[in-house]
Amino acid sequence: MHFPLHPETPAEGISIEKLFAGRNIDVDAMYTRMKALMDAEGLPYGRRSHTYNSRLAQELGSWAATQSGGDAIHDALNKAFFVDGRNIGDADTLVGIAESVGLSGTAARAVVEQRSSKAAVDADWAKSREYGVTGVPTFVAGGYAVVGAQPYAALANLVVKAGASAR
Repeated sequence: MHFPLHPETPAEGISIEKLFAGRNIDVDAMYTRMKALMDAEGLPYGRRSHTYNSRLAQELGSWAATQSGGDAIHDALNKAFFVDGRNIGDADTLVGIAESVGLSGTAARAVVEQRSSKAAVDADWAKSREYGVTGVPTFVAGGYAVVGAQPYAALANLVVKAGASAR
């Protein structure tokens, strides 16, 4: 499901410093913490200077999920944004990412320019609001939710609370 994280972000993006301005957040410490967590899991993580509007990327991802091999776009979009610091709100960037995972660049451009997956993402955003999602990731099961990166125990508790049997 797609979620509107900072939907007010302009197409050209905004600096990380501006995003967190006035919120008493130490950007360097936040990066260092996330980098250490990612390193511990063997995952790449880059130092981004900007954040970008993800709406078009979500629409492209929604379309890609309907294409053979299209699920690969999610990892490619995450890498482009979180590792390479690329603008995933830019049509040319998105087309290139689609092509990099074997999807048709022509079809991807049409999706982005014609906004053919807009309604699907709008529906996801509405469902996010209905569920009370306030951040990412959010895990929902049986009407219960856990927000944020959580340890295994918190996720296990969520599914038990939702009615699954503990093993």
